[in-house]
Amino acid sequence: MEDAKEAKARAIVQRLREHGFAAYLAGGCVRDRLLGVRAKDFDIATDARPEVVQTLFANTIPVGAKFGVVVVLIDDDPFEVATFRADAPYLDGRRPSAVHFGTLEADAVRRDFTIGGMYYDPAAARVIDLVGGQRDLRAGVIRAIGDPRQRFAEDRLRMLRAIRFAARLDFVIEPATMDAIRRAAPAITEVSAERIGDELVMILTEGNAARGMELLRQSGLMRPLLPEVEALIGCEQPPNYHPEGDVYRHTMLALSMLEYGCSETLAFGLLFHDIAKPRTREVRGGKTTFYGHTELGAEMATDVLQRLRRSRFIQARVAYLVHYHLRLGDAHRMRPSTLKRMLAEEGFEELLSLARLDALASSSYLGFYHFCRRAMLSHAPEQLRPPRLIGGNDLIAMGFQPGPEFKTILKEVEDLQLDGELHDREAALAWVRRHYQPAAGS
Repeated sequence: MEDAKEAKARAIVQRLREHGFAAYLAGGCVRDRLLGVRAKDFDIATDARPEVVQTLFANTIPVGAKFGVVVVLIDDDPFEVATFRADAPYLDGRRPSAVHFGTLEADAVRRDFTIGGMYYDPAAARVIDLVGGQRDLRAGVIRAIGDPRQRFAEDRLRMLRAIRFAARLDFVIEPATMDAIRRAAPAITEVSAERIGDELVMILTEGNAARGMELLRQSGLMRPLLPEVEALIGCEQPPNYHPEGDVYRHTMLALSMLEYGCSETLAFGLLFHDIAKPRTREVRGGKTTFYGHTELGAEMATDVLQRLRRSRFIQARVAYLVHYHLRLGDAHRMRPSTLKRMLAEEGFEELLSLARLDALASSSYLGFYHFCRRAMLSHAPEQLRPPRLIGGNDLIAMGFQPGPEFKTILKEVEDLQLDGELHDREAALAWVRRHYQPAAGS
């Protein structure tokens, strides 16, 4: 059964052809078709000039018209329609200095990788492959089109795209292409932090995150981008708690269990959960410790995410996950109010997932996980976040002056409410009267 979005892409191709132009589906959607995977996006390549494309479709956005790219909107679904082109030299490591509209053959050889350099003719139901993409797809190879050094000089981000495709598809990177990445790796910092961050997120969340990180290390890209992660290599841990090996090995094992489509915050939280261990490691009397690594780790994670220009929400959530990832081990010893507060925290579900993967990558003890799961299932949401029995206005009416004591009193009342010792407003007010007195003269 044809995908609704693909049907719209085919309609664009058909309309272009009805007006005498060549038009094909191009790039990743062709690769996905050959892999038997449903494509998320459909791009169209044509010999129609951008200004002509805009006249043929009612709703268009000239996002890159000078580079031959127009977005055609069909029922709010965007489709990139790009004119066949040959690029002039790239002077900024991202965009060509000029574009010359040309032939399908010229368009194919200026693309990045062979598996993304194919076209599909929907009318004839045939693949047009001028670069050996089908061969490399069958062999499971990521290969740059033409001279890989030139491809990566044109756009440094292509190095990260090679890693992402190899990880997601479980392909190998062809030796000459990998060698070109290693040679150009220090120049990856020429790419904007936002583009780098977006690629790293996809490497971490599109499946096979551990292999993606290992390819970053092998290619030399990890050092300029994530030196804090590379520093985990050789950071030894106590074998009785971590039979799997050093912190890097542990982190890669945890990442290997991340599911496809996981959240960015969980992925970064897992990558960074032990990021501060190399800086906090101490050996005294034969005992290895990492005191303070969760607090420092939260700060380091925030610094890295700021460097990658991730949002404030992402920074805060990942810092929370890193800071508290060991706290769940004490859940069974918590008083009911403390446990309920933790269960009610924003992000706790992700914290629980992270702690589970952390445990599976080391001792595999999951007692705390099942305890917290049972606690969550046994409490309705209103039990975890019940309406307050009293508030500041009640304390003012009792003669208390607003100030720091307010917070202390209200928290104690809320703790007792969560502990099940106070059930209504009258009982809460009576408890306050027994344990606190307004300051003299209030």
